[in-house]
Amino acid sequence: MYDVTIRLENRPGALADMGEALGDAGVSIEGGGAFVVNGTGHAHFLFEDGEAARRALEAAGIEVLAVQKVLVQKLKQDVPGQLGKLTRLMAEAGVNIEVLYSDHYNQLILVVDDFDKGQRVSQQWTEAAY
Repeated sequence: MYDVTIRLENRPGALADMGEALGDAGVSIEGGGAFVVNGTGHAHFLFEDGEAARRALEAAGIEVLAVQKVLVQKLKQDVPGQLGKLTRLMAEAGVNIEVLYSDHYNQLILVVDDFDKGQRVSQQWTEAAY
């Protein structure tokens, strides 16, 4: 899975243009979100094929800033403190979480500065079944 970082115009219809470009290309969004920061639209969306998403967006004139592999982590939703415990383990391993959101299956999606280290922490988390 891949996170695609997108810059959008801050105007009505910008998200619609993005969604239509992806739909026309047969590319499905698996999770993510969009925000306006200092007057500019920023979006992080999850795709099975990040490069297909990039091609569809760029063909529509939409700026793609990055395509990055993500960590996908399932938390125990009924156990309080899961997010704090997982992110503390990442911090103790020296992994900086740059983006965090959920996918359509209630899994945590993390874009991190060191994918290999983050993946090791994620695997340890899963094996320990916190």
